Amino acid sequence: MKHPKQYDTTPAVSRRMGRVRLKRGEAETMLAKALWRRGYRYRLNHKALPGSPDIALTKHKIAIFVDGEFWHGYNWLYKKKVKSNPDYWREKIQENMARDIRDGQRLAAMNWTVLRFWEREVKRDLDKCVQTVEAAVFEGMLQRHEERCGRLSGGPDQ
Repeated sequence: MKHPKQYDTTPAVSRRMGRVRLKRGEAETMLAKALWRRGYRYRLNHKALPGSPDIALTKHKIAIFVDGEFWHGYNWLYKKKVKSNPDYWREKIQENMARDIRDGQRLAAMNWTVLRFWEREVKRDLDKCVQTVEAAVFEGMLQRHEERCGRLSGGPDQ
């Protein structure tokens, strides 16, 4: 997508857009701190991984993204039309959604578990999000254990 060099916008919109945070937003910080309190150690915005996950539990190979509803197309098919620069925003958000899918596939190919939460999910039910992460950690540990035990015993064919 080619971004225009100049946007047709008002000073109020420009000021509002300037306050949008790309990293370490409120919901992302809430989730990261809750995981830290539970003893999980992580990397924030891990640039070595596709999509630079907001939170990367490297020990468990879990990539966590906390997506903003507008930017990542929450209920995109049912959204009201964007009023300002609709062509630009439609293309921009669809591009973001395609990139999210692409990054998730690349991470999965690297044997990473990908978890995606909407900002509103984290803000409304932080405990449920933490439980989802913990379930993924447990599932990964169980899978690794089964792989090791299968390798040690020679597998199910013996």
